[in-house]
Amino acid sequence: MPLRFRLNAMMFLEYAVKGLWFPLAGFFLTVAIVDGGLGFTQREKGLIIGVPMAIGAICAPFIAQICDRYLPTEKILAVLLFFTGIIKILLSYQNTFSGWMGFSIAFTILYLPTVSLTNSLAMRHLKDPKTQFPGVRVWGTIAWIAVGWGFSMIWLQHGLHFQWLPPFLKGIEHTDITARMLDSLKIAGVLCMVYAVFCWFILPPTPPVPNQSKKIVLIEALGLLRKRSFAILMLCGLAIATIHTIYFFQMAPFLKANGLDQSDIMPAMSIGQFSEIAVMGMLGLCLSKFGYRAVITFGALAYALRYGICAITDLPLSAYVSAQVIHGFCFAGFFAAAFIYVDRVAPPQIKNSAQTLFMLVMLGIGPLTASWLNGYLTGIIGENTKEISTAGFAFFWKVNALIALATAIVFGLFFRDETAEAD
Repeated sequence: MPLRFRLNAMMFLEYAVKGLWFPLAGFFLTVAIVDGGLGFTQREKGLIIGVPMAIGAICAPFIAQICDRYLPTEKILAVLLFFTGIIKILLSYQNTFSGWMGFSIAFTILYLPTVSLTNSLAMRHLKDPKTQFPGVRVWGTIAWIAVGWGFSMIWLQHGLHFQWLPPFLKGIEHTDITARMLDSLKIAGVLCMVYAVFCWFILPPTPPVPNQSKKIVLIEALGLLRKRSFAILMLCGLAIATIHTIYFFQMAPFLKANGLDQSDIMPAMSIGQFSEIAVMGMLGLCLSKFGYRAVITFGALAYALRYGICAITDLPLSAYVSAQVIHGFCFAGFFAAAFIYVDRVAPPQIKNSAQTLFMLVMLGIGPLTASWLNGYLTGIIGENTKEISTAGFAFFWKVNALIALATAIVFGLFFRDETAEAD
């Protein structure tokens, strides 16, 4: 089986597992129990998403160190993903806050390291990660679209018929549609175990890189903070990770509050993945032509534009749905470019740990600050329960737009590429 095909399939499965349920979580976690949801408050929703991700991200560097020094990456991935699948299935049967918190912590401890490990595994086997990695990572985006549209069409609706507008196949929503959304957890769990088998038997062997240093690998990765470019990237990455997580907290209920059918939430949010495919396809060329500072600054500005549009009240629903297109420029411009820069700036023996350190900020500390920000903002607008008004959402998005704008300014002024001489 060709190497590139195996790497593409790895990325597809990695993000299919998350894309099946994560876009819907911000919705079904707070929908009333009588309507099929779990009935948690906004504060509880923030804690369920933010705290487990922070704990998982803190634990992830230790798993990355094992891969860096002792065990093959593909075998570690297989073990982590198999037990992740079991945990995900068990999570689908929880209906209390404590149950969700406990199983979510277990899930993130096992799953979160796989994000950085798949990145580092792919880049290690590619001859030119700067230009080739976007073409591999884009298959994760394709997976997000495929499972989002497929699950909504097959499981949330019936009597499908063709229409010219997205999502093209539209049907009648099942009366228990919110309860059916929770089935995405079971499907994700089964898919995760299939993915584990793929990692064990199909992925290319990726043994540890010899490391003669006596230092703990994570400490060596922390040493990268002495580089100005890495430190600025981590600081700005924390701000962007915070508002990026807020998107998943509130975009689904925001679109529903503005009149979008529940069955169209996942297809609508996945529109951003279409533009992400296009942007990822051009990312290598853009990095070569414009450099990391310009591309990552542009990604931060894209966040400000998207949230700025959502902050304008009384726009038609089509405007808010269309604004999802900007998500591709947000993610590829900031996150994907940052992943590549981290791989580029880190020495070979600590690439796994450097990626994991970056993910500690992106998927750990960022969601934790997002959890706090979500509760703080809902407290300000006096709606810290379950439902938020359209005026409340406008305040939410305005604050996030200003954070993105400030981050773009700071990054553009202070970041300098310290790997440019390698070109």
